[in-house]
Amino acid sequence: MRLKLERIGKTFPGPKGGTVEAIRDVSFEVGGNEVCVLLGPSGCGKSTILRMVAGLDRPSSGTITLDGRVIDGPGRDRGMVFQAYTSFDWLTVRQNVEYGLRLRGVAASERRDRAAHFIDLVHLTKFADSYPKVLSGGMKQRVAIARTLANDPEILLMDEPFGALDAETRWHMQELSIAIAEETGKTILMVTHDIEESIFMADRIIFLSRHPGTVAANIVPAFKQGRRWSRKEDVLELPGYAELERDIMRLMRQQAGAETEAA
Repeated sequence: MRLKLERIGKTFPGPKGGTVEAIRDVSFEVGGNEVCVLLGPSGCGKSTILRMVAGLDRPSSGTITLDGRVIDGPGRDRGMVFQAYTSFDWLTVRQNVEYGLRLRGVAASERRDRAAHFIDLVHLTKFADSYPKVLSGGMKQRVAIARTLANDPEILLMDEPFGALDAETRWHMQELSIAIAEETGKTILMVTHDIEESIFMADRIIFLSRHPGTVAANIVPAFKQGRRWSRKEDVLELPGYAELERDIMRLMRQQAGAETEAA
């Protein structure tokens, strides 16, 4: 076991006094080298949970532990990839990937070797000395992933990292993320609104209810038989895929309050 959330609650100050309950009694576990996806209707608290795992926010109740250590703030054992592009425009791809290592005082030769490895892992070697302004959106996200992995976190946190990308680039990035999980053995916790993306990528799907967010379903896609596929179309064609997609769509409609009577 890597990550454990036990009865997590989160409240925020209300706009007119009082409090707003965002998360209620959320409990789940994420194992080592597991790709776990947080899915649910808008406003259910997915990103709030991710921020608490990152240590950028703290739960109002409950505990979050990583390998038995209580998370009470940011740490090198967790790396975050955001939806917004976070590369420094004045640094090259290589310099961006080396940035965290340089802050930690890692020797120049080791920085360069580690940066080269992860730049190659995300297929950007030809652009190592380019600046972000000449890169596409998908390439900028690959820089962010490489920079995060270069710091060797135990768990990779991804907050809708492909949400701003076009459809073709998005599925390329999904496949790349699966390949990275396979090669590095990293645990990944990812937020998405996309049902198809969640089924393709996830070893486990934590489906959250509408506000306040609770765990409505903890889904291990049985039809994948514990395997990961490198090509998205292979998963879409598997027996059992369409059934799970329908089940999750029904959950989404119910939790969004949009369930309608059959005609």
